[in-house]
Amino acid sequence: MDRIHVMQLVRSFQVGEISRRTFLSRATAALGSAATANWLLAGCSSSPATNPPPVLEPAAASTTPPEPTVVQSISAGAAGLVTGAVVTYGQSGDQAFSGYLALPEASGLLPGVILIQEWWGLDGHIKAVANRLAGEGFAVLAPDLYHGAVATEPDEARKLVMALDQAAALQEILQAGDFLLNLKDQVRGPAVGITGFCMGGGLALQAAASGDPRVGAVAAWYGKPLDAAGAAAVTCPVLGFYGGLDTGIPVADVTAMEDALKAAGATVEVHVYPEAGHAFFNDSRAGGYNEAAAKDAWPRLVAWFGEHLG
Repeated sequence: MDRIHVMQLVRSFQVGEISRRTFLSRATAALGSAATANWLLAGCSSSPATNPPPVLEPAAASTTPPEPTVVQSISAGAAGLVTGAVVTYGQSGDQAFSGYLALPEASGLLPGVILIQEWWGLDGHIKAVANRLAGEGFAVLAPDLYHGAVATEPDEARKLVMALDQAAALQEILQAGDFLLNLKDQVRGPAVGITGFCMGGGLALQAAASGDPRVGAVAAWYGKPLDAAGAAAVTCPVLGFYGGLDTGIPVADVTAMEDALKAAGATVEVHVYPEAGHAFFNDSRAGGYNEAAAKDAWPRLVAWFGEHLG
């Protein structure tokens, strides 16, 4: 099944670009089943508030999450056109999880990567990074760990991050990995990569220390370093990017984590950029962006996941 093609059919039908008959004809051809096409049509035709369209390949932990809905298409990276979609996956109690999925128009199975937000939330910058990484040839899912909330001011972000249950967020991230690995026609297993910025970088490192087999490699951008016990539990390759001028994360703590990872036998690579501060990759906000560090780090990230996710 060509998932991107089906997602585009859903969008075209929902906005009135194609008729019901055309949708059924094309969806049946793409899915190989008239029954499945009619099932999908029923979801597309229902009121989103009462009966959202179902997913075609739900994650194991989910019951009836909705079908991805295309929200934008842009050109990004070497792989060409990238389709971005809001998806739901898994749940905890009554809380369904959602995130931003970016897939390139590329043939063959792709490595999957979970992209974890900064303390601002799942904002436009994180979605743009997801698109960019997908353009490099990865299937990328950015979970919405704040469940719809996005901060624009530091005080708002501080309240959101303080209210976040870190252990629950980690489980949500791992369920996002399940979602990607269940995209059998797009994503190859048996594990995904995890990368994140600031708060997300710390969570990425926590995922590395979880020992979970779904975590194949991690790349943390100025995330809180692991302590010795956390580093000793790491079972996957770890890449780190830090700023030498970051007043919140002393270089000594970064070095201590690197040494502990090496002592534990982990594959580790840490880059400290002497002229960069915190959030040096975020070019959407004034003050922190460091062009030289950002341009050096990006290809290292792509190469890291390319090597360790096969």
